[in-house]
Amino acid sequence: MVRLSTLGLVLAGAASLAACGGGQRSAAARIPPATMTQIGVNSYLWRAALDTVSFAPLAQSDSAGGVIITEWYVNPADPTDRIRVSVAILDSALRADALRVSAARQRLQNGQWVDAPVTAATVQRLEEIILTRARDLRRGAGAS
Repeated sequence: MVRLSTLGLVLAGAASLAACGGGQRSAAARIPPATMTQIGVNSYLWRAALDTVSFAPLAQSDSAGGVIITEWYVNPADPTDRIRVSVAILDSALRADALRVSAARQRLQNGQWVDAPVTAATVQRLEEIILTRARDLRRGAGAS
């Protein structure tokens, strides 16, 4: 009988301790770190995109809307070629479909800048670099 009442007390104590937290977590614990910012988009994607396009001066950046547009960048190795990159971050989640990169390219011909095609592989590679950098940033934030 004593054993049964002791078991009952232990179970009641365990149940009351489990209820202390009430399953409630603080707001900071429920919100993933990427969304605990003042910007309107995923902070890892935003920072990774800024890092990736840092080779060119920025023409426009809007962290609330998730838009980054660079000025024309002329490669010193080929001054007859220039490129402008636009990055749009579409979501607060770190996902591949939350990122859109586009690029415009021009070639200098007879003193005039003429539109030239940008290969799809170039745009895909920029997206891959941004996504990889964002994932690395997220892993680094989790380690600290």
